[in-house]
Formats: sequence, structure tokens, C-alpha cells
Amino acid sequence: MTILYLTTLIISSILYSLIQKYYIKKNIFDKVKKRSSHITRATRSGGATIFTSLFIITSYLYLISNQIFDFSLLIPISILFTVGLYDDIYQVDFKLKFIFQLIVAKILIDQGLIIDNLNGFLGIYEIPYLISQIFTIIFIVFIINATNFTDGVDGLASTETIKCLLIVLAFSTRSLFDNYSNLFILILISLLPLYFYNFKKNDKVFLGDSGSLVIGGIVGVAIISLTNFGNDEISLVSTPLIILLCFPYPIVDTTYVIIKRIINRKSPFIADKSHIHHLILNKGYSHFKCLLIISGITGIFQLLAFLYITS
Repeated sequence: MTILYLTTLIISSILYSLIQKYYIKKNIFDKVKKRSSHITRATRSGGATIFTSLFIITSYLYLISNQIFDFSLLIPISILFTVGLYDDIYQVDFKLKFIFQLIVAKILIDQGLIIDNLNGFLGIYEIPYLISQIFTIIFIVFIINATNFTDGVDGLASTETIKCLLIVLAFSTRSLFDNYSNLFILILISLLPLYFYNFKKNDKVFLGDSGSLVIGGIVGVAIISLTNFGNDEISLVSTPLIILLCFPYPIVDTTYVIIKRIINRKSPFIADKSHIHHLILNKGYSHFKCLLIISGITGIFQLLAFLYITS
């Protein structure tokens, strides 16, 4: 597996450069808008790189009959990538993206990924199947959009995703590892080279909607799989606390923004610069310092929670 992981790192590192050059050749750039937090030339090619890396690796594994994770997950991942890619290039209405997110959520439920137990939260354990389906759909759509909302600071969405995946892997069992964990590791590895391109002064590479939707879907799968297949230590924690432990900043920020937009009678899905990270940037902090502040604070919370659970 070490060779496979190293190969993934090499392939993704090469593809970040190649796909960015293709985007530049085709004059596909992330336009600087009023709500943009960058002023340099950038491409939204990160998602295409992550998905292409995953597709190459899994295609090879499929040909040699080595199914290291549930390959059926590539169907909903491909849908999210396609919708996100189309939005990156042509811009689509948020309603269309929302519809496809609902479709992806239902596909994942039909594949067995469902939150059907709150593990004692408010005294509730098992919940009826119909209610659990509705709850899971809302959760998946929320997490996908939370990841998308977080992608406004260099490295922030990637860092929060990586931390989430590491927590899930730390509490994984054999069943979780056989079905999902290798997928999480491949995504985690393919995100690492993105830091270099995120923090370049010129010709930056952003995740784009294609990237944020894909990793948002992966985060949703990771958290649900942890609630279903986590080890004995994590099984004693209520489901909402598990969710908050894995993805604290995107959840808090998205909840804050949605409530604020509703109070101001605005659509929760219309992008603006009211996010917590935008407030920090407006104080004069650089993207890197903003990343350190947010991921540092949430990282301390996650570490303390992890130590408490495992003690």
C-alpha cells in the first residue's frame, strides 16, 4: 500500500501542473469578483486534479481486480465532480447544484450510508428509517455546502478536510477500513500538493466547485461511516458530537452564515463575504495567518476532544 500511496502523491503532484496549464491554455480562470479574496491570476483546476488522480488510481486497481474500497462510491463522487466542473467553467444556478446534491445524498443512502442512531443524544438512540433518510439527506447536503463555503481562504477547506479524515481514520475499525478508509487516504494524499499551488503568488490553483463538492461529499461519507463503523471508544459519543468533532469550523461557520442570511431575508445559498474567515481577513490578516488562526483553534479543540475520548 505504501507504493500505491506514494504513486498517488506523484501522480497528483504532476497533474496539478499539467491540468493548470491546460486551463491557462483554454483561458479558463477564476474571475476576480467583488466577493473574491484574491487579486492574482488563478485557475479552479484543483478539483479536476483530485478527481483525475482518483480515477487513474482506481481504474488501475479495477483492472488488476484489487478493490481496496467500495468502488461504487465513484458514482456519486463523479456526479458531484461533473456538476462542480460545469459550474467552474460555465456558472450554473445554485438550484441545479442543490438538486444534484439531493440525488447524490439518496444514492449514498441506498449504498448503506445512513445516520440511523443518535447514540443517546437527548436520550435518542435508533431513529425510524424514514426520519433517518431525511436527516441523512439534510446532513450530506449541509456538509457539501459547508465545505464549499469554507473554500474562501487558501488552504482552509483542504486543511479542515484533512483533519476530518485523520480523525475518522484514527477511530476506524477493520470494517470501516475495508470499505472506505483507503478512499479517504487517497483523497488526503492528493490534497497535499495543493498547498504549494494555493499559496503561490501567481498562477494559483483553487479547488473550485468541482473540488469543494467532491471533498464535501467525501467528508460526508467519512463522518457517516464513522458513526456506523467507528471503534468502541467513538461509539460511546453521541452522533451530533461526532459530527462536530470531525468538522467543527465549516459546521459553525455555515450555521452562522445561514442564520444571518435568513434574518436579513437573503437566500442561504447566495454567496457573500459574511463568513467568519472573511471577517478575519477584513482585520488585515493574510490568508496564511487566517488559516493558522482558524485551523489552529479548531485543531486544539479536536485534539483535546480526541484525548478525552481515548483516555
